[in-house]
Amino acid sequence: MNIMSTLQIPTTKLDLFIRSVEISSYIPGRVRLYTKQLVNNPALEVEVQAQLGAFSEITSVETSTVTGSILIKYEPETLRKNAELRKVEEYIMTHAKRR
Repeated sequence: MNIMSTLQIPTTKLDLFIRSVEISSYIPGRVRLYTKQLVNNPALEVEVQAQLGAFSEITSVETSTVTGSILIKYEPETLRKNAELRKVEEYIMTHAKRR
């Protein structure tokens, strides 16, 4: 077992991102995140859309610079074929406020 995984230290840009936002809710195929950094920040909105939208396994990404919300939709079976995204989903499952 990898010590970085054991200690749950972020090892990728995506891993670091997911640990920097509030995970508001999770159900397989749908995740809602919040971050104050997104409020009134259209430049960050563009970056979030581009970075998350680059994953073909993610069906859609909806963002709001008014609320700081990020809604991610995906097909669970498809997403879980990507090891990096599967790891992120597992983190989300255990850290979501509502399930």
